[in-house]
Amino acid sequence: MSVKIRLARHGKKKKPFYRIVVADSKSPRNGRFIEIVGTYDPNENPAKIVLKDERISEWLGKGAVATDTVRSIIKDAGIGAKKDEKAA
Repeated sequence: MSVKIRLARHGKKKKPFYRIVVADSKSPRNGRFIEIVGTYDPNENPAKIVLKDERISEWLGKGAVATDTVRSIIKDAGIGAKKDEKAA
């Protein structure tokens, strides 16, 4: 079973709100997920991002793969930098 960290869209038409979820890669975008690890609200200026750093790091350590968009959100939040510092 391959696990991905990806965005699940919620909210109204023209007003998106995203949950950052850990899900099986075969499940639908807004379907079954394993865990919610954060939120992303692009409607605010600047965009509001709330992440559970420890849970994301744990899932990445277990082999979960982040999508390109989520990877950039995580990188901007500095979680990837923390992981690199621990390795050095």
